[in-house]
Amino acid sequence: MTIDEQELRSAIDGAAARVHGDLVGWRHHLHAHPELSNREVATEAFIVERLTEAGVDEIHQGIAGHGVVALLKGGRPGPRIAALRADTDALPVAETSGVDFASTVVDENYPGGPFPVSHACGHDCHTATVLGAAHVLASVREHLPGSVMFIFQPAEEGPPVDEPGGAQAMVDAGAFGSTAPTMVFGMHVAPFPKGIVGVHVGNQFAASCMVKVTIEGKQVHGSTPWFGVDPYPVAAQIITGSAQIYRQVPATNAITVSFGHLDDVGRFNIIGATVTLWGTIRCLSAGDMATAQANLRTLVDGAAASFGATATVEYLQDVPPVTNTPEWVDAIRPSIERVVGDERVVDVPPAMGYDDMSVFVRDFGGAYFNYGVQDTRLTVDSIEPVEGGRGIAMNHAPNFYADDDALLDYLRIFAHVANDHLHGAATTSTNGQ
Repeated sequence: MTIDEQELRSAIDGAAARVHGDLVGWRHHLHAHPELSNREVATEAFIVERLTEAGVDEIHQGIAGHGVVALLKGGRPGPRIAALRADTDALPVAETSGVDFASTVVDENYPGGPFPVSHACGHDCHTATVLGAAHVLASVREHLPGSVMFIFQPAEEGPPVDEPGGAQAMVDAGAFGSTAPTMVFGMHVAPFPKGIVGVHVGNQFAASCMVKVTIEGKQVHGSTPWFGVDPYPVAAQIITGSAQIYRQVPATNAITVSFGHLDDVGRFNIIGATVTLWGTIRCLSAGDMATAQANLRTLVDGAAASFGATATVEYLQDVPPVTNTPEWVDAIRPSIERVVGDERVVDVPPAMGYDDMSVFVRDFGGAYFNYGVQDTRLTVDSIEPVEGGRGIAMNHAPNFYADDDALLDYLRIFAHVANDHLHGAATTSTNGQ
């Protein structure tokens, strides 16, 4: 049986409406049972169960830890593979959202822990929705030319420092091999107004690296600092001076250097020998990363020398910026506008957050946008809460929330973008031929 383009789109919408209730249930389950990066054991098993129920043709699991890649083969021949990506890990954040499916999980064994764990970034929404898309597209598989790939990526928030993980690890593990996608698409839930799609051409999310600064002094009693070498003034000078590194790149280029954690071994009356600073560099222009790293290294060396200490700097877990090219935005945006209306697809500024979806977009083409799930409204240059709503709760905040009703259009977008790509509506001059 053959159906025309509009009939197929209607069939996809009907299937999405039927799956939405299950999607919400899956999301609530995942939300109540979050797992930290590289520990997504039960999440992986749940994903595989739901994909099996959907009837996909191939399921590959245990990739780069607990990653899953599934393939749904369409009933018609076609050269394209449209990939839909979700990240699956949670955060070490104690949840205060107040929902009845809130997490009470504590990971007692995670390095550096114990940690409370919650889906404070919305990855439960991402995972449940891509699972929903697998069910929707499987219901119309006989009409799909080519194949659809479903990528469930662990460790997007960053694995423990001594472990590999994330998108690059999936690529390095050969997750795609001879079935490389011709497009990878995703959307990150955000505190935008419900149902609004935020689009940015260029670097949507920043390049990032983790910073580890190890300062070595000489341990001594707190009453006789002159007999030792105190690493704390060095740490203080590095933290203070790092706030000025933004002045060493062009003022039009966004950059941040932030330290969020300090490790030491000591006591209130002991000046310890070693202090370790942990932080991050973010920049929208990838070319500024090398400049920022070099200037921070100069600052660290100078601060240590000025106090008679030594220090080393390590740059870890490099992530490239998420780059939405004009060609891919022009290819995918019409698909989204057909689903939700062009008035709900808005141009937004870039963000200093990072997301290693950048690896998939760089290697295979595609795009990554934002999707609104909160009781807010957009103003000229900001987001404001809607009166009587739940307010603004930023990603990674303990009170982050997402509206379940908004996930229906979220699901529809994923399914239609994949379908349109397979049928040739989402193509560029460089990918998806």
